[in-house]
Amino acid sequence: MSIFGSIMGAIFGHGAQAKTAESTTAAAPGTSPAAPSASTAASSAPAAQTVDVAAIVDKAAAATGEKLDWRTSIVDLMKALGLDSSLAARKELAKELHYTGDTNNTATMNVWLHQQVMAKLAANGGKLPADIKT
Repeated sequence: MSIFGSIMGAIFGHGAQAKTAESTTAAAPGTSPAAPSASTAASSAPAAQTVDVAAIVDKAAAATGEKLDWRTSIVDLMKALGLDSSLAARKELAKELHYTGDTNNTATMNVWLHQQVMAKLAANGGKLPADIKT
């Protein structure tokens, strides 16, 4: 599975089980918004289910016992989701998302990665808090 697919699965997979009260206004029961929907939702109109990204990632971050600033850091987002946040993994994510900058300039790459991941989560049915710019 791709790194972005793992991010989608970690967020939308939890959303399928944990988000029942808030966002199941029109979601069909039994709909699985896990990794396969990442590619199908990206190419279709609105996602079948809206997932509160902040609620899921805040809970995951709290479970790590670390103070993670996932709202601005791709490294902390990946750590919160239990994914490999190494430079090699981030370079692979950059490749998946078609980053054209210098991957050795990690500060610039990391900012770009975070923006792209947040934008793609939003495009696939993720509800983001207002303080996250996409």
